[in-house]
Amino acid sequence: MTTKQFKRILFGGDYNPEQWPKEVWYKDMQLLTKADINEATINVFSWAQIQPSEERYDFSTLDEIINLLTENHFQIVLATSTGALPAWMANRYPDVTRTDFEGRHHRFGGRHNACPNSPIFRYFGQKLAGELAKHYGHLDNVVCWHISNEYGGQCYCDNCVAAFRVWLKKHYQTLDAVNQAWNTHFWGHTFYEWEEIFPPNDLGDAIGEDNSTIAGLSIDYRRFMSDSILQNFTDERDAIRQFDADTPITTNLMGTFKDLDYFKWAKEMDLVSWDNYPSYNTPYSFTAMSHDLMRGVKGGAPFMLMEQTPSQQNWQPYNSLKRPGQMRSMSYQAMAHGADTIQFFQLRQSRGATEKFHGAVISHADTDNTRVFRETAALGHELNGLGTEILGARTPAKVAIMFDWDNYWALEYASGPTVQLKYVDQIHQYYAAFYRQNVAVDLIPTDLSAKELAKYDLVVAPVLYMIKDGVAANLTSYVKNGGHFLTTFMSGLVDRNDNVFIGGYPGPLRELLGVWVEEFDALPPEKHYQVTFNDQADFTCDMLCDIMHLEGAKALAKYSQGEFYQNTPAVTENDFGQGQAFYVGTQLAAKGLDYLVGQLIDQFGWEHYATSEAVEITRRDQADASYYFIINNGGNTEQVNWTKAGQDLLSKQAVATGTLALDPYAVKLIKVTK
Repeated sequence: MTTKQFKRILFGGDYNPEQWPKEVWYKDMQLLTKADINEATINVFSWAQIQPSEERYDFSTLDEIINLLTENHFQIVLATSTGALPAWMANRYPDVTRTDFEGRHHRFGGRHNACPNSPIFRYFGQKLAGELAKHYGHLDNVVCWHISNEYGGQCYCDNCVAAFRVWLKKHYQTLDAVNQAWNTHFWGHTFYEWEEIFPPNDLGDAIGEDNSTIAGLSIDYRRFMSDSILQNFTDERDAIRQFDADTPITTNLMGTFKDLDYFKWAKEMDLVSWDNYPSYNTPYSFTAMSHDLMRGVKGGAPFMLMEQTPSQQNWQPYNSLKRPGQMRSMSYQAMAHGADTIQFFQLRQSRGATEKFHGAVISHADTDNTRVFRETAALGHELNGLGTEILGARTPAKVAIMFDWDNYWALEYASGPTVQLKYVDQIHQYYAAFYRQNVAVDLIPTDLSAKELAKYDLVVAPVLYMIKDGVAANLTSYVKNGGHFLTTFMSGLVDRNDNVFIGGYPGPLRELLGVWVEEFDALPPEKHYQVTFNDQADFTCDMLCDIMHLEGAKALAKYSQGEFYQNTPAVTENDFGQGQAFYVGTQLAAKGLDYLVGQLIDQFGWEHYATSEAVEITRRDQADASYYFIINNGGNTEQVNWTKAGQDLLSKQAVATGTLALDPYAVKLIKVTK
């Protein structure tokens, strides 16, 4: 972060008073203050109001809103409003709107409706950000700038065609290099002029949005579009910095969202914020993983929970209410994994349009006499009493899982071997196995040096399909110097351009892993086999089965069923230098992964806790204390065998060792002094 720091746990969220008559504003101040809400995120979608024409800005309403919030002692997260452009701009300058995958150029409407490579949009966006910073950047209670909103999407317009060719020239210099990278002799796709290259949409080389004739082209277009939208963010950030040198600047990310390379984005952000919207049946482990990923993209730094709903969403197929106590437990789950703020979308529920049934602190009932308001107020009082001691606390993980957007894109562009293979699902399977044992995990990028990796006992990289320059060397050095590495099937297959490494799978990881994978068998959904470990522990496997040969590694498990590859290795371990490299050549069922994680826990002695599936135990550290979050994510009463005496900061009571009873959605936050 920059020189300004949050001085409290921000508790608030998106507030849109411009949608309401002023008499409602004053009532809101009373109600929100009653709930101990101390922050409002404003001006998120106000561009049409604050710039009613090309020639004129009108900050009068925003001035009144900010003055009222200031008088009532609210902290302000001030957005730049550029998440949806005004109608006059689209009408006067049609090139600011997007062309979609099907080649249709859009009129004004919707959200995320701007072409990131439109010079007109870029000009007006950064100019507005600068005007806002000039007008409000001096205010002490503007504690964070929020640029745009939930960036994403793709554009395939003529502006993007031209910018993509410039991007390619910068990255490849010559057409010969492009042709080599994309293997364009396939199907006679060789390019002889830059003007022959077009984005991979429905009119060109894409085969649907998730497949492509030339995967190298489609992956590069993903990289280019992520970079292009990032340029919109940095345009506005730099405009703000001309008038405000200190206030942190962020934009709200979206967990495992596919469109944008968040590791690259986080390098340009002062702090990470994100929007957490699990569905009624999202596994607790997936929500936890998403929090850890958002912490991980900024190197383990705490993040802002910019949005969650107080109860009900509106845009999912089945928008179930959060059960009594569940909003509180989910808020603390976010804090347990690194959040230093708890914010909602939204503070007052909209009267009309698409989000009118999205929940809010103040509902359509327009009263504090609702379950959601009472629960929000109770959490506000509790957070106010918690104070600041947990702010900035870090997660002490000894296990890391690699997450990489290039791999995400490339694996899912691959035509084969099975439509069941999805990148995030594979990452989550391994994360969930550690989560079930309450072992702390960091989500990290693939480009860390061996020295940076050395802080971890174990680095896990499921389906590390694409090996970019330096990655294999760093992993090899890490293991050689005493590290431990685990990877899986579909790893080490292609370079950064999606061209296969010739000489045998897993390519540049072959020596490190000590195996040669000759083939991989894709199993249809109705088929599964068995894997038996050396101690006769037996587990189901499915989806993919590697047929491999040992080249120095030893088999930890073999296929006990598998037709012609029965009794061949399925899981291996290779002693390499001072460390070890593990390879899992099939998709193990959850019980098989639990067994594997159990073996690793025994080997390394990591802090872990046996709990029911609904309970998680997570730790954050300060210099003088550890803070243990014990959370019952489920609707049944649970018990935990607890071994560390301390003080529950929420109940203000001492906690002894022994059995702890947890009511549905209960939370304990136990401070253990070092």
